[in-house]
This record gives sequence, C-alpha cells and structure tokens, in this order.
Amino acid sequence: TVNTGTGMFGNGPNGVPKLMDLLDEPVPGVGTYEDFNTIDWVREKSKDRDRHREIATKSKESTLALMKSISDAFSGWLLMLLVGLMAGALAGGIDISAHWMTDLKEGVCLNGFWFNHEHCCWNSNETTFQERDKCPNWKSWAELIVGTNDGPFAYIMNYLMYVCWALLFSFLAVSLVRAFAPYACGSGIPEIKTILSGFIIRGYLGKWTLMIKTITLVLAVSSGLSLGKEGPLVHVACCCGNILCHLFTKYRRNEAKRREVLSAAAAVGVSVAFGAPIGGVLFSLEEVSYYFPLKTLWRSFFAALVAAFTLRSINPFGNSRLVLFYVEFHSPWHLLELIPFILLGIFGGIWGAFFIRANIAWCRRRKTTRLGHYPVLEVLVVTAVTALLAFPNSYTRMSTSELISELFNDCGLLDSSQLCNYANVSVTKISSDALPDRPAGPDVYTAMWQLSLALVFKMLITVVTFGMKVPSGLFIPSMAVGAIAGRLLGVGMEQLAYYHHDWVIFRGWCSPGADCITPGLYAMVGAAACLGGVTRMTVSLVVIMFELTGGLEYIVPLMAATMTSKWVADALGREGIYEAHIRLNGYPFLESKEEFSHKTLAMDVMRPRRSDPPLSVITQDGMSVEEVESLIAETSYSGFPVVVSHESQRLVGFVQRRDLVISIENARKRQEGVVSASRIFFTEYTPPQPPNSPPPLKLRGIMDLSPFTVTDHTAMDIVVDIFRKLGLRQCLVTHNGRLLGIITKKDILKHMAQMANRDPDSILFN
Repeated sequence: TVNTGTGMFGNGPNGVPKLMDLLDEPVPGVGTYEDFNTIDWVREKSKDRDRHREIATKSKESTLALMKSISDAFSGWLLMLLVGLMAGALAGGIDISAHWMTDLKEGVCLNGFWFNHEHCCWNSNETTFQERDKCPNWKSWAELIVGTNDGPFAYIMNYLMYVCWALLFSFLAVSLVRAFAPYACGSGIPEIKTILSGFIIRGYLGKWTLMIKTITLVLAVSSGLSLGKEGPLVHVACCCGNILCHLFTKYRRNEAKRREVLSAAAAVGVSVAFGAPIGGVLFSLEEVSYYFPLKTLWRSFFAALVAAFTLRSINPFGNSRLVLFYVEFHSPWHLLELIPFILLGIFGGIWGAFFIRANIAWCRRRKTTRLGHYPVLEVLVVTAVTALLAFPNSYTRMSTSELISELFNDCGLLDSSQLCNYANVSVTKISSDALPDRPAGPDVYTAMWQLSLALVFKMLITVVTFGMKVPSGLFIPSMAVGAIAGRLLGVGMEQLAYYHHDWVIFRGWCSPGADCITPGLYAMVGAAACLGGVTRMTVSLVVIMFELTGGLEYIVPLMAATMTSKWVADALGREGIYEAHIRLNGYPFLESKEEFSHKTLAMDVMRPRRSDPPLSVITQDGMSVEEVESLIAETSYSGFPVVVSHESQRLVGFVQRRDLVISIENARKRQEGVVSASRIFFTEYTPPQPPNSPPPLKLRGIMDLSPFTVTDHTAMDIVVDIFRKLGLRQCLVTHNGRLLGIITKKDILKHMAQMANRDPDSILFN
C-alpha cells in the first residue's frame, strides 16, 4: 500500500481507490481474548501450524532463515531450562526461609540471628549427642527475657512469644495478599486446572502474584497454620513459566502453546516440592493437564530434572536430600501386613470424603455469609486458635514437615525421640541395622496419647484452614493426618506382635527377637492413603511416595492403600477436592472424568430456546457499519454467526465479537471514507457499488470459515465429547443446512448442572 494523499488506499489502475483487505495487514489485537473467556484451541493450533509451515518453507531459501528455524525449534527446550532453574531457585529460597522463620517462633541464635536452630547448634562444641538440640548459642525467648528456661513463668513466656510470632506472620501474609495480589491466596491448583483447560484469568500467573505468593507462602508456613507449601509451589512454578513465556514470541502470541509450557511448569512445581521429578510429570499428566501431547511429556521431564538438580545444588536442608522427610527402610514386609495397609486405605478414603464435604460446606458458608467480608480477622482468629492449641503438644508445635519426618522415622539404637523410648531387652543377636521388636516404654504411651490428640486437632483445623486468604497447600496436612493414624496403627501392631508372637497370624514369620514390624512404614502408607483420599491421585501419588522415601520394595503396600482409598472415597463422593473447589467457584471446566449419561439432544441445549428472540446474526453482504455496531452494543455475546441472508439463514462462518470491534475501530482510524453508512462485506469479491456511496469494508479475513456445526438431532453426549476433545468455545446447530442456534461451553456446563439437580446459575464465568 502506498501512503500518498489517498491514505491507506494507494490508487488502483483506474484511479479508483483500492480496497484495504484486512488480510494484507494484521491488525494488532485481532485473535486475542478478553479476560474470563475461553480460548479456541482449534484456532490456536491452526495458527501455530501456519506459523510452522511458513518457517519451514522459508528455511529452504537462505541460511539466515535456517538459523531462525533452528532457534525456533530450540526455544522450547531453552524455556524449559529457564523455568526449571527459576522454580528450583525459588523453592530453595522458600525452604530455607520457612525453616528459619519456623524456628524463630521458639528462640533465636546468638551467633547470628539468620541461623536456624539446627545450623546454630552445628558448629557448637558443647553439644552432647543426647541433648543435640540444646546448645549455649541457641536461646529460647524465655531465656532471653526471663533468664531461665525452667518453671511456669518461662513456659508462659515461651507460649506468649510463640502465639505473637504466629499472629504477626499470618497478619503480614494476609495483608500482603489483600493489598497487592488477591490471586495469591489458596492453593492455586483448581485455578491452574481451569486455566490449562483453556480459560483465561488475567493476572493469575503474573509477576505480582509470583512475588507476593513466594513471600506470603513463607509467612503462612512459618505461622504454624495447618497448611503445606506443596500446592502453592505448583502455582509459583506456573507463574515462572508464564512470565518466561513472554521472552519468546512463539509462546507469547499463542495461548495453546503457552498452556503446554504451563503443563510442564506444574510438573516442575511438584518436582521441587517433593524432590520427585518423575512423580511431578505424572502428577501433571494425571491431575492438572487438559491437553498433554508427547512433546510436552518430554519437555516436562527435562524441566523437572533441571529443577530438581537446581534444588539439590542449593541443598536447603543441609542433608543433600530434596525434602525434609526422607527415610530409608530396609526391613521386608509380610503378606499378612496387607490387611492393616488396606485398613489404612479405608481410613484414608473415609477421611478424604469427610474432609471434602466439610471443607466445601465451610467455604460455601464463607462465600454466602458475612464471614467472607472479614478475611484478615478470619485468618487471625484461626491462627490464634491454632497456636494456642498447638503449643502444649510437642507434636503439633513442630512444623508439619518435621512431624511427618518424625513419624516416618524408623527407630534406631541412637534415637532420642519420645517415640523411640522402648525398653531395652538384652538381645543376643543384633544384626547391623535392624532392631528386634521391643516392649514400649512409658514415653511411647505418652507419645501415643499426644499423637491421638494431634490427629483430632489436625483433622478439624485443616477443614477451616484450607481456602483462607493466605497461600495454603493441602498435601502436607493430609499426609500428616495419615502419617499419625499409620504410626498409631504401626505401634499397636508392633506391640501385638511382641506380646502375642504365638498367635496364628504371627507364628510363621514373627519369632521373638526378630524385627517384624516397622511402624514408620505404616505411617508412610497412611500418609499416601489420606492424600489419595483427598486428591484422588493414584499413579502419581505412588511414584511421589516412593521417590520421597526411596523404598522400592514398598510399592505394593502403597498401591494397595492408594487404590483402596480411591475406591472408598469415590463411593462416598464422586469428586476430588480440586474438582469440588472448581465447581464451588463456578469455573467453566469440563471434567474429563465425568460421564454424561442423559438422553438429551443438541436442540434441547442450544440457544435461542423456543420462547427466546431469534439468534443474532450478521449477513455476509447486507449490513452497514452502523447496523453492526448497534448489534454489538445491544448484545453481550462473544461472537456472531455470519449467514447468506436473513431469509435463507444458510451458514457462511463465525466472527468473534472482539475481532469485529477492533477491526471496525481500526478501519475508521486507518481507512479513509469509512462512515456509519459503509457496507460490510464478508464475501470473497465485492459487488460493484453504486456511485458516490462510501467505500465498503471487507472483513472476510477475521471470519472463521470452518466453524464447528452439529445437527439439531445430535445426541448431547457426543456434543460434550466434541467440546472436551477439541477444546471448543462454541458450536453451531443446523437443520438441513440452515442455522438454528448455538451451543457454548457455558450452555453445556449449565445443562450438566441442571441434569445433576444443581443450580445452573452457579456457572459464573463465560
């Protein structure tokens, strides 16, 4: 086009202004989406294929273009490398600072306040092995303020400081979330599932959310609330992925490609949370991803590897492990032990179903009553209750990760913890590592009582905590509930086997003086069962657990418990905690696991209904700019079908509302003579115009020429399948080639809600 006096036109051969076709010059903003809209997967994928084709044809022409095509192919792997490095570094920072701030509630190090309790006592010479956590450099708050650590006054002083620090941390966390990034609260996995299914929530994965989520996650974990950092780490990793996508045009401009990166980032999140790279990839595949091609599988694997490697080189816990609760068991398990393992699975399933119901009821209450208007007060009250009840019991006072590591721990000869206070029987044969089953000492019984109280406390307080306006993960509290239950059962079994080794069930394999039962293993199986009951993960959960514990021979007990817990929980309630939260928040998420079993047809679901006004359409050559603009102003639809004429209603294509608005605005600015009376054409050739009429506007370039159509008698289960598998936004309904109506994703979700006797207006977004 020649920008002479005739503006955008340039003069055609006869001096007639040449039409500007939108295909010649891409208009900025066409093909993008509004906030809270669903992307069109089909359009995004075909856009990417066209880009690929163009690069491939150009690369045969010159060396420079060949280099460009190579760098384009390499950019995906480079992006994965960056995501892995960034997420690994952030996770290391979160681990180290959370550890230090958790210890800050109990005391401070005199060598330097930045040391946590363990590091403070490492380089002290006065530490004895028996009292390895007491060293002169580490002072509790009572010692600093009162001068002694004994007596009731010192206890009250420590208690007070513990509660004050907890309240301060949680207040900072909730205030930061409220002031700077409201999206940083919660675990983030339900929203990430929704985003990966093609929904757009602007700012949910932005830099502010990343910054605030990282800081407040440390504060929330340190405040001693019953929450974990695992779920939010997935959100943090996805934020890293989304922010780094902006460095590469291929990912910045294409929503579907960006979602492939986010799938891999979710794998990275679990990889750094549990130090389980393969478990992370399987988690992304099983639990969060909607579209997961093979290429994404390889890239997730690579990114998870890089992230785990980065975290390992930071070494946040100083024991060259990636998690706090790493254990190694060596004693074999016996076939009869499958019975208690399956019992743990049943417990996990029942607790999972109970937890989901209770938590959803509480969250719904928060949404509908005045409780939701005071988020800061709610967090402070829950923190105060948690801290006041947690301090007297040493098992709830420690951080949840430490509690799990204590429960997973297998008692050796040198363990000084309460749980390992067994009466020492004189043993003739002591093998290198296994200790025989021994009668429990008085401390073990005390520990059992405290653990039972801790179990009840954790079960109740987690229901209220998950879903508050601070970053909160669910993995760690669920694992803690299961681990406590498992340890209690394990110690019970061990004592039973010790005192009744002549019973039929123990006779063959449990002779006196042998190490038959490992209570730590029961804790591990219980943790897996409870986590499985709440989230309904199966394969990924087993892999995460055995990467966590390094116990290959315990895959069968873990599988048995996880499967049992899933079956039991599914029998009591169909959906996992994340699906339940998606439904509570009304996100437009088509669950792939849910079967659609009703005998309805497309004509029952499509709009307009019989009583409604007719469908708003645009004709291919009959409407003026003014008519189209008034149609846009009067309706709020996100797109319009284009038909041959109002009488014939034969379908030509579909045009998105946003593209129409942007193109008309752009034409008014850049194309001379476009006025309200100008005609709009979607046809290939413009018919000759009467003299001195204003120049027409050609918009064929923004029309989708191949919209998906079904006939009015298509069964609804097929339509739902088409929407799920192709990721459609809308589908047009025809009868004998004439346009009848339209079905959008939201119509389908409302219809499914109606069929399940739920309120169809609970689906909030477009």
